[in-house]
Amino acid sequence: MSAPRAVLSWSSGKDCAHALHLCRRDGIAEIEALLTTVDEKTGCVAMHGTRVEVLRAQARAAGLPLIEVPLPWPCSNAEYEARMGRATAEITARGIDHIVFGDLFLEDIRAYREATLEGSGLTPLFPLWGIPTDRLAREMMATGLVAQVVTCDPARVGEDTAGRTWDAALLEALPEGIDPCGENGEFHTCVTASPEFTEPLPHRMGETMRRDGFAHADLVLT
Repeated sequence: MSAPRAVLSWSSGKDCAHALHLCRRDGIAEIEALLTTVDEKTGCVAMHGTRVEVLRAQARAAGLPLIEVPLPWPCSNAEYEARMGRATAEITARGIDHIVFGDLFLEDIRAYREATLEGSGLTPLFPLWGIPTDRLAREMMATGLVAQVVTCDPARVGEDTAGRTWDAALLEALPEGIDPCGENGEFHTCVTASPEFTEPLPHRMGETMRRDGFAHADLVLT
């Protein structure tokens, strides 16, 4: 039986990148495109702050087209669902009937995705779901995945976490109670190397600034 045709929800971070790796390695789904949302004012992923040119470079390195859905900021749930609904209709018109997410354990997020996709023609898949995140973090690193922390919550981890490489040393330095994958919103990452990339992304870490209570480190292609 052939793997289902799917798009992958792409934020630029480690979880979606590892989901791509598992889909290809284990035949979970045939990923045909990456689907991402971009702030139409800044040209970045809203929470991660990843520049659209980095998203496009990641997609090229993964050998996949990138479907970009521009969103206003701020964006109401109604507007988000309307724009994503139009994107979903275009995807299903191509005969694609699954969408892959990199969610790990947040039940409310999963329930929201399942509810909004009901009747859309896209069936959600969660290949990382329920894997203990301490084990998952080290499994990701062992594949050769490299990610930089591009956003963090200074109330939960040090502001200097933004701009650091997400590696074993960072995991050891995290305060007690912080999820090693940052699934509770402690931090967000941008992947610069992956077993699914043809080559690592040449980059440098730019300025770190505070925005909306979070510390953002600008990842710039070189």
